[in-house]
Amino acid sequence: MPELRDTLRSAWRLYRHPRVLVMLFLGFSAGLPYLLVFSTLSAWLADADVDRAAIGYFSWVGILFSIKVFWAPVVDRLKLPLLGRLLGQRRSWMLLAQVGIGLSLAAMALVEPVGHLERFAQLALLVAFCSATQDICIDAYRIDSADESFQGAMAATYILGYRVAMLVAGAGAFYIASYDSWNGAYHAMAWLMGVGVITTLIIREPDTPPRQSFGRQPAQWLETALIAPFRDFFSRYGALALGLLALVAIYRISDITMGVMANPFYLDIGYTKNEIATVAKFFGFFMTILGSAVGGLAVLRWGLGRSMLVGAVGVAATNMLFAVMAAYSPVTPLPILPVLGLPLDPEQVRWGALAWLAAVISADNLFGGFSNVALIAFMSSLTNRNFSATQFAIFSSLMTLPGKFIGGFSGEVVKAAGYPVFFNYAALLGVPAILLTLWWIRRRYPPAAQADRD
Repeated sequence: MPELRDTLRSAWRLYRHPRVLVMLFLGFSAGLPYLLVFSTLSAWLADADVDRAAIGYFSWVGILFSIKVFWAPVVDRLKLPLLGRLLGQRRSWMLLAQVGIGLSLAAMALVEPVGHLERFAQLALLVAFCSATQDICIDAYRIDSADESFQGAMAATYILGYRVAMLVAGAGAFYIASYDSWNGAYHAMAWLMGVGVITTLIIREPDTPPRQSFGRQPAQWLETALIAPFRDFFSRYGALALGLLALVAIYRISDITMGVMANPFYLDIGYTKNEIATVAKFFGFFMTILGSAVGGLAVLRWGLGRSMLVGAVGVAATNMLFAVMAAYSPVTPLPILPVLGLPLDPEQVRWGALAWLAAVISADNLFGGFSNVALIAFMSSLTNRNFSATQFAIFSSLMTLPGKFIGGFSGEVVKAAGYPVFFNYAALLGVPAILLTLWWIRRRYPPAAQADRD
């Protein structure tokens, strides 16, 4: 018992440290814009009766999150003229990005998608660019502001803040839209970016040594910032390097592709915005947290190999559950009800459909959270601590880029073949990830070595 009290006391001291607590608010600021240019935006467009193919193409806005590594060195090295002197390197870029997000969301709230789709896309693109830039700043701030002993706790509070923001931008936006309008919802989200702005103005700039600028020895800067991390990775893994990068790139393709059309699907089959907010967003949030916790435990107990495989199989399988649900709308009795001799009262049918939605959402979010934790642990295992920021930025960009690109065609698939075919197609996209995971397991744990361990 004394050991438990000491552990809890140490945890309390760690998590109330100012550097750790501040990541909760920065995580909220980072997580808020993401769904507003992804699934929540898809719901607004579907509600406005925008062509489903166009909705699919809108998901390409999210590619900016996948290519942020290309302008990360600029954010890292270029000092802003006025803000840089007042706030410092990290906080100045962070504040600029946050103000850009807030203003862009406010501008989106003033525009109707129908009739102004091009302008709407430009504003969504600006939100995504500013949001990706903010991610670069916050990651750099976290690494620079505390030593290694605080990084785990800072990452944990950041993820918690990020998930709370996704709940607000998901369920919260749906609730506001159901009682007011989507314009009102986005206007409220713009004001909530004030959380990040206030936090950035309050926090202290981390103490870091002067960084080499673009103007001095640019060749040396290019070597250190860009070339060395790539050379290190390929020298360590040799012939396996391309296979490992391919696994990072395709592991989440099935999950990301399905997510593009999830909200339009719920609306098209008859669920209300309130029902989507309650079941798919609010309830799904807790299932994702549970899946992440189980995933972390699985990596500890099972190791990376089996955890990655379970995550890949689970994500593909849950997409097939959506294909089954696509055949039955909330006003259509499930086929099991007549077999069981249950009454087909419309209200009971509706509750049955909501229960089915909750079950599918639970499975999808559980495996989504599980697989995401396994993938992050896998990418971390590939990273050299001497190049941790750059190499992890490369992996995190790569893990979403193919999925975002392929997801852009999801509306075309739905338009041409319908939702059941689309969800089966999304499930099949998970097969290469399963096969590459099996390949990696065999290379990392050869049968002879496994026999010796047993």
